[in-house]
Amino acid sequence: MNCVLAAALRRGCLLTRRRPLLVPDSRVTLPSCPQSTDQPIAAARLPFRVKVSAGKRYAWCACGHSNKQPFCDGAHRTKAPSISPLRFTPDKDQKVLLCACKQTRNGPYCDGSHLKVIVRDIVKSVKSVFK
Repeated sequence: MNCVLAAALRRGCLLTRRRPLLVPDSRVTLPSCPQSTDQPIAAARLPFRVKVSAGKRYAWCACGHSNKQPFCDGAHRTKAPSISPLRFTPDKDQKVLLCACKQTRNGPYCDGSHLKVIVRDIVKSVKSVFK
């Protein structure tokens, strides 16, 4: 169960397209949302286009928790301690696409993996409509 759904259930109702679903607080036991995770989370569905400078060191956020996406701000230390940022130094000044879905096999650069993530999310949404 995702954190948004759990929070909605804790408030006592979950808004659906048809009507609110009321859930009594006394009967519902919900798992708490994990504060740390071993899996990266997607910061965005599409890659970040950034200009990088030759010879400058960058730290690409590999966990998805950073508030300075696509770069690391140290949030992984508390939220995903097992995931370290990927440090890289470009060879020349250029504009590059840095992965935001955190599923790339060519980190930190985008390899199109976000398309699989988008399709997976669409399929998940469609399946939930027909349940």
